[in-house]
Amino acid sequence: MAFVSVTRLHLRSARFFVPFLLYTWRSGRQAKRSPGFRGGMLGNDAQRGNWTITMWDGEADMRAFRNRGPHATAMPRLLDWCDEASFAHYLAADDTLPAPDAAYDRLATGRTSKVHHPSAAHAAGRTVSEGKPRFAVKLRPR
Repeated sequence: MAFVSVTRLHLRSARFFVPFLLYTWRSGRQAKRSPGFRGGMLGNDAQRGNWTITMWDGEADMRAFRNRGPHATAMPRLLDWCDEASFAHYLAADDTLPAPDAAYDRLATGRTSKVHHPSAAHAAGRTVSEGKPRFAVKLRPR
């Protein structure tokens, strides 16, 4: 079994896009080099939400990645940069990354994360956008 994490972040202003992109790139490099990382994808949706899917050997590997390096440095900034944030974690029966529709369905039953400036959708508990995500960047372990 593999541990899967699906996330969606929505930036509350375009002014945060460049620093967000930089931290996304750094976190992607970190993930590729992290123990237990099996693969992932980065994408977006029509409402400018930013999606990730990552697969790990176990939850402890994902948490170790999340809590150090560039990803840990980015997390406090996201509280101010984002007006929507959500995640879903689950165990997968196989080693195949979920398809975009499956990731959307998982996140639809996920949880919201804390943000300092929640949108109306976030405040209402909505975890996904109206449109399904498109994934363009694949992450492979090194």
